Amino acid sequence: MGNEFWRPQSAGDVRRLCPRLSAQRTYPIARVTGAATAGVLPRIMGIGPVPATRKLLTRQHLEIHDIHVLELNESFAAQSLAVLRELGLEDDAEHVNPNGGALALGHPLGASGARLVLTGALELRARNTARALATMCVGVGQGISVVVESP
Repeated sequence: MGNEFWRPQSAGDVRRLCPRLSAQRTYPIARVTGAATAGVLPRIMGIGPVPATRKLLTRQHLEIHDIHVLELNESFAAQSLAVLRELGLEDDAEHVNPNGGALALGHPLGASGARLVLTGALELRARNTARALATMCVGVGQGISVVVESP
């Protein structure tokens, strides 16, 4: 294999705690401050995160260098490189998938988005930085980008 994760294994479930349980926590891991979706022609599927990210950064009055951790969906190795290059990032940028991407950590069907956002949020805490971006390519040319920030 090596360039595509081929075995979906589970589904994701992200839940919001009820206020009573939330009050027992000392602080949240992170907060979602924005999200955007976009679509491209199905024949260039995989590049959808680029227009979604550009739209989101514009809405948030941010630039790509304002992102401290980038969790990039990595369905295919070549797709990841194309997204990085279109966003103006180096192929080996140290803040992109710092713990490995889907090829290393997995790409479970229905859970990839949740895993990307949570991994980005946890990395914010580990690095003591402010802002992470999670990008997802979805079948037929769709793309999603989500910004999370330290509380």
